[in-house]
Amino acid sequence: MTEMASTDIDGIDGVRMTWNAWPRTKVEASKCVIPLAAVISPIRPHPEIATLDYYPLRCKTCAAILNPFCRVDFTAMIWICPFCFQRNHFPPQYVGISDTNLPGELFPSYTTIQYSRALPTNPNAPDPPSPPPVFLFVLDTCMIDEEMEFVKSALKRAIGLLPDNALVGFVSFGTQVQVHELGFSDMTKVYVFRGTKEISKEQILEQLGLGVAARRPAVATGGFQAKVVQNGLPGLGISRFLLPASDCEYTLNSVLDELQTDQWPVPPGSRASRCIGVALSVAAGLLGACLPGTGARIIALVGGPCTEGPGSIISKDLSDPVRSHKDLDKDAAPYFKKAVKFYDSLAKQLVSQGHVLDVFASALDQVGVAEMKVAIEKTGGLVVLSESFGHSVFKDSFKRVFEEGEKSLGLCFNGTLEINCSKDIKIQGIIGPCTSLEKKGPAAADTVVGEGNTAEWKMCGLDKSTSLTVFFDLSASDRSNTLGTVNPQLYLQFITRYQNTNGRMMLRVTTVTRAWIDTAVSTEELIHGFDQETAAVVMARKTSLKMETEESFDATRWLDRTLIRLCAKFGDYRKDDPSSFTLHPCISLFPQFMFNLRRSQFVQVFNNSPDETAYFRMLLNRENVTNAVVMIQPSLMAYSFNSLPRPVMLDVASIAADQILLLDSYFSVVIFHGMTIAQWRNMGYQNQPEHQAFAQLLQAPQGDAQVIIQERFPVPRLVVCDQHGSQARFLLAKLNPSATYNNAHEMAAGSDIIFTDDVSLQVFFEHLQRLAVQS
Repeated sequence: MTEMASTDIDGIDGVRMTWNAWPRTKVEASKCVIPLAAVISPIRPHPEIATLDYYPLRCKTCAAILNPFCRVDFTAMIWICPFCFQRNHFPPQYVGISDTNLPGELFPSYTTIQYSRALPTNPNAPDPPSPPPVFLFVLDTCMIDEEMEFVKSALKRAIGLLPDNALVGFVSFGTQVQVHELGFSDMTKVYVFRGTKEISKEQILEQLGLGVAARRPAVATGGFQAKVVQNGLPGLGISRFLLPASDCEYTLNSVLDELQTDQWPVPPGSRASRCIGVALSVAAGLLGACLPGTGARIIALVGGPCTEGPGSIISKDLSDPVRSHKDLDKDAAPYFKKAVKFYDSLAKQLVSQGHVLDVFASALDQVGVAEMKVAIEKTGGLVVLSESFGHSVFKDSFKRVFEEGEKSLGLCFNGTLEINCSKDIKIQGIIGPCTSLEKKGPAAADTVVGEGNTAEWKMCGLDKSTSLTVFFDLSASDRSNTLGTVNPQLYLQFITRYQNTNGRMMLRVTTVTRAWIDTAVSTEELIHGFDQETAAVVMARKTSLKMETEESFDATRWLDRTLIRLCAKFGDYRKDDPSSFTLHPCISLFPQFMFNLRRSQFVQVFNNSPDETAYFRMLLNRENVTNAVVMIQPSLMAYSFNSLPRPVMLDVASIAADQILLLDSYFSVVIFHGMTIAQWRNMGYQNQPEHQAFAQLLQAPQGDAQVIIQERFPVPRLVVCDQHGSQARFLLAKLNPSATYNNAHEMAAGSDIIFTDDVSLQVFFEHLQRLAVQS
């Protein structure tokens, strides 16, 4: 799906809700079955968002920001906050406003607006210098020479793409951790840390010569150090380890050229000693000493599991298999909980410093992404999982992180999100790449979903596609004491403060309104406001969270019960008559989404490792609704001679010998050639001048696949396969099994069948109808 297509659906605000009309009480909300939730994209770019060059006006009671829904008395120069009804006076600089001369933030169409001054400052004073972005590369050296060459060339290319002022540092690790000093190109200097035990932040600083004594304010002596001191950053020591990309590109390339794979001998039958945990601790300590509170990323390139020191996930003995889902369920993974606890404490340190952890893992075995998930997700980091550093999934994704222009991810730093709600609305929490700041106010609900107990969250790293799911609750238990009787509209305000790609602090304010409705009188308005796609994504995220946090949680049964309750509540039917059952068009696709969610990699973990499951769920939790829907229910296009490319049912019946299918399941893109097409291609018909149409038919899905691949991060895996070939499983696994070996005799000759005992969508829907109409 293109960026523009998703822009149209999300509008200027980038807010999509499960229900676009809200019931007035807690009891009525619980009868809606699907939770009241919003999926928000805090900094998604949109051409119509205006930027104002002054500080926003805040309400003196609830701190909400002036917005188009405020009532304004121009004669008395007063505005009334729609959240708490407080009357606020306009300051003197607003003296000329009237209903024909509105300030930008009161324009009716400016429900989302940006301020280039995130904090109150003197408008006449020059802006403080913007801190440069910081990239600290942490490289695993326990790998074969071929992989090492792949990763070195990717790193060199990345350093060449960085802005000249970006600060760069380099740490390598294997059996031990080496911090490379880049300040002296003539003589390379390395600080070595043992990888066997945990090192405190103080010990790290002492060993690097950045201890308290060394960190006394330096006397500015020109050059980079002087600039650092002016920016309010510690000057001493920083220029030994973190240098502007333009100054250290040559030195760093030399270090990479000389860098060898880990030289410590590995006994036969053993895994290499790899101390990922200590390496990340040292990297976090270095950044914390030099640059607390400024935008910085630790970019870890990992080629295998941690076997040494804190964060270990497996012993060195090769006969011990890496933990599986079954081991985790049985509590038979001895290293798991300890490693998660270590990464949780690392996450807390990084969040307090405002720094991000990105992980690029490339290995045939697991590397510990499941354990690192807590640190990656709480800091808003990026994660890419691939089989090799030479694979396009890694190479193209890694390059995309550093690219400028249209392909840029728009990496931003140091974000905070604050939410204001109308009275009677409470926030249960957020699922997504953020951390609760534990600022419990009147809007924080008692029940917690994800990161809760607060009305403010920290996002150390965010980009233009980052999205968060906010869960709401209602405090009113009956209709008599609700404000809905006084005010028919509810209001929500999302305030995001962040450091943009140029280092400037920005403030984005989105204020949205929805109607309160009395669902006890009629549910028609409620159903018309149901967003099926958003509801499917919210259910997928909530299910994933429950599977991780609740022991013996049966996801399939919980999803089935939820769907039956929803259909029993909103379907049209006669009691005990399944044939009479129908669903309103606004809700009719939802059962299909749930059918595909039950079969997806988010719920069915049988065929995936814990690392893969963690990876899929992290991407599900951070992508916008349009992308997340493709993860749950892939899209399928058909290409043939007698028609234009067209979307077809995600069903085995869509396979035909004379057509090509293009499946987009977000993580992979599959081009599937029917049997006849594959035979013609193998005979080389496309190379003959009289078969130009066939050559064009073969090229069409390739072109469309490249468009998808170029727009997406992480870059999806491209699979090209033929009917009845071994790779065809990538397509068959996603299709509705309407034809299986059980009913093969009913199918037309030559049609494909799927060897599975899974029920088909038709059988699933028949069961659903029967259970929904039961009295």
